[in-house]
This record gives sequence, C-alpha cells and structure tokens, in this order.
Amino acid sequence: MSDQTTMTPGRRRAVLVTLTATVGIFVLTSTLANVALPQIQGAFAATQDQITWIVTANLLAMAVATPMSGWLDGRFGRRRVMLCSSGGFIAASILCGLATSLEELVLLRAAQGFSGAPLLPLSQAIIINIYPRAQHGRVLVLWSMGVTIANIIAPLVGGYMSEDYSWRWVFLMIVPPAILCFLALWHFLEKSEAQPTAGRLDWFGFIFLALSVSALQIMLDRGQRQDWFDSPEIIAEAIVAVGAFYLFLVHVTTTDKPFLQLRLLLDRNYAVGIIIGFTFGMLYFTTIVLQPTMLQTLQGYPDSLIGIIQSTRGVGLLTGSFVLLTLLKNIDPRTVLFLGFLIQGVAGLAMSQFDVNMTLFAVTWTTFLQGFGVGMMWSPIFLVTFATLAPQHVPEAASVFHLLRNIGSSVHIALTATLVVRTSRATYSEMIQALNPFNETLAFESVMGQWSMASESGLAALAGEVGRQAALVGYVNGYFAYALAAILVMPLAFFAKRPQMV
Repeated sequence: MSDQTTMTPGRRRAVLVTLTATVGIFVLTSTLANVALPQIQGAFAATQDQITWIVTANLLAMAVATPMSGWLDGRFGRRRVMLCSSGGFIAASILCGLATSLEELVLLRAAQGFSGAPLLPLSQAIIINIYPRAQHGRVLVLWSMGVTIANIIAPLVGGYMSEDYSWRWVFLMIVPPAILCFLALWHFLEKSEAQPTAGRLDWFGFIFLALSVSALQIMLDRGQRQDWFDSPEIIAEAIVAVGAFYLFLVHVTTTDKPFLQLRLLLDRNYAVGIIIGFTFGMLYFTTIVLQPTMLQTLQGYPDSLIGIIQSTRGVGLLTGSFVLLTLLKNIDPRTVLFLGFLIQGVAGLAMSQFDVNMTLFAVTWTTFLQGFGVGMMWSPIFLVTFATLAPQHVPEAASVFHLLRNIGSSVHIALTATLVVRTSRATYSEMIQALNPFNETLAFESVMGQWSMASESGLAALAGEVGRQAALVGYVNGYFAYALAAILVMPLAFFAKRPQMV
C-alpha cells in the first residue's frame, strides 16, 4: 500500500470515499439483518431461541476473524486482503438472500461476518497510512460518515423492505453497491511494493483466543435466557472462556512470535484508548437495543414509526460529525471525547426520567442527543488511541481495538437486558402485592375505571397495567446504568497524552 509520500491527493480522496462506502455497507448489512429478524422467524417457523443464532453466528465469526486482520495484512498485503474480504462478503450476502433453511442462513451469516470482519480495521489502517498526521482528525470523521449514514438508512429501509417485499431483499439489496465498492477497491488501492512481514500464523495463540472469545460471546448472548449461572451450559461456557484466555496469555508471553503482541499495551495512549473504546462499544448499542421493545411494550408504536425514531439517532450522529469537523481544528481531542461522554450521560439521565406517558418529542430529542454524542467521539477515539503508535503496528492494534469494542457491546447488551428483565420482575412482584380485596382503593369504581377485580376483563386490564408500569422501571434502570457508565469514564480521556496534530 502506498504511503502519503507517493499517493496523489486525488487518489487519496478516491480511496477515502471508497473505504467510507465499503465500511458503511458492511455496517448497514448487520443492522438490516437485525431489523428483519421477526420476518425471518415467521418464514422459518423458528423459536426465539433459534432465531437469535442468526445474530450470534455473525457476531461470533466477526469476533474470531477481527484479531486476524493484523496478521493477514502482514502476510498477504492490505489490497489483497481487502479485495478477498469484500468479495467473500458479497458472495455470502447473495447466498444469505437465497437461503432455504434456518440452519443454512445461520452458517451463511457466519461466513458473512468472517469475510467482512477485516474491512473495518484495515480500512482505518489504510487511511492513517496514506494521510499525514495533521489531517487524521478530519479524514477519520469523513470515514465514519459511512457508519453514520448506515445508521440513518437501516431502520427506515430494513423494516420497509422486509414487510412490503421479503426479508431476502434485506441481503440482496446491498449486493449492487457492494460490487461497485469491490470494483473501486480494485481500481484505487495500489499494490504494495513491500515484502510480506508476517511469517506463519501462531495457531496456538489464535485458537486459544478464538475459543475464549467464542465462549464469552455465546455466554453473553444466551445468559439471560438460560438464567445465567443457574444453567450448566453457562457455567461450562464461562469455564472455557476463562481457561482459554489464561492459556492465550501464557502462550503469548512465552513464545517468540505471538499471535498478538501484548507489548503494544505499554503504549500509554493505546492502553487508555482501548479502555475508552471498550466503554464506547458498551454505550453504542444501548438505545438501539432498548428502544424498540420499550416503545412497542409501553406505547404500542408500529414498527414504521419506531424506525423513524431510530433514524433520528443517525441524524444526531451526522450532526455530531459535522460539529466535530469544526471542533478538532481548535480543541484538544481529549476534551471533545470528554464532551461526547458528557452528552451521552445527559441523554441517558433524560431517558431515565421517562414515564408511561412519555411523548414522541421526548423520545425523539433524547435519541437525537445520544446520537450527537456518539458522532462527536468517533474520530477523537481513534486519534487518541493511535497517536503514538508506529505505522507498522496500526493494523494489529486496530484489530485488537475493534475486537474489544465489539466485546464491550456484547457485555453491555447482556448486562442491560439482565438488569431490565430482573428489575421489571422484582417491581412487578412488589406492585402486585397491593392488588388484594383488602385494598380499599380498588372498591371505588369511579377511581379504578376499567381496572377492576370484579370481572375477568377488569382483572386482566389491571394486571396489564401493572406489567406496563413494572416494565417501565426496568427500562429507566437500564438508561440510568447507561448514563452512569458514560459519566464515570469521562475523566479517563485526560489520562492519555494529547495527540500531536502536526
């Protein structure tokens, strides 16, 4: 891959646009598939437990393949890896749209995640390599636009395509633009003149890490449904995750050529950056996961309206990115990171004040604000994390960064779901105790209205309202935990050294 001293400005811009679109399509596919899950479940007559494997298989494959990106780059070169990754992703997407069984679709989703996983870290490494350090802040903001636009399009298009046409078009519709991106990668990415620097793959290190990450991912995905450590399955997965990770640490600290170099963690900015990236991953999906079920359960909103509301998060992302283009010229990126977490904390606190009569405006502006905070943080996180690393270490470091970011998302989704479900159940148990014949309030029909213990319909209405109120408590607790995490991590930004932009 050419560096900044040999590539013309016009070619740099073409590469930037190509990589932005490529990453956007990859992210768009993952989000679209999640939107179409109810239609896929109906098409294959699958249970809730079975249908979640469509998401789990994709996440597992991405988690396994992402750490390999650095080694693949050193062994085969970025251009070859990007083309093979993009081509494999296109083929897997076509086959997903043509799948005839749930088992086939799960395997193809795994292939889609495995083949597309290197696109994100290697595209970031290419941009950092071809642009001078003084321009990294601006170009990384522009590069993140692909993810931003995907967040706007996916909720709107996904529900429309799957409901009015077929879930198959969720996969097939991205094939034409993905082919265009493949052709652009073929044309604009230059062949590297450097010889391969990576030797044989450290199979022991790779297998231990893959086992650990896979077991952790499955445990987090199935934990709540299996009642966590009351389940032998979850206990077994936890033992495998911890044991394999221990063997991985022992191996990489004692072998001459480890799969991943732990000495990268000695770089202060990188060590701080991956912690911030892990937390950023935790916060990124909170509203995406909690909001649809909350609005359906408490307000009865249709899918089309929920899609519009979720798209305002993407508008907030886009707005935050444009504001960031101005701020990075004059403000320390660490300060922008601090402000981004602060804005997310404020949004989370506002969401934690929701009640069962929440207005559409309250939901929309808080969703926009959460997206705005995320949009302000994309580029500063990368600037801080990779500011002091040598260019040759960026592909491997980016692979680990994105792996931990994805794990952070999985951890937070699992913990938040557990918090919401368990606090809702506890609240329901407490509230239901007041519904008994000795409660004098229940005797006044003028006060109770349709809620009555004298008829089956009234009793059902009363139980439904108690369930709705209890569910609200669970959701606001989830949003409060989200706000608390954002506020606690804010000072961490200043533990890193200020990136030198010149």
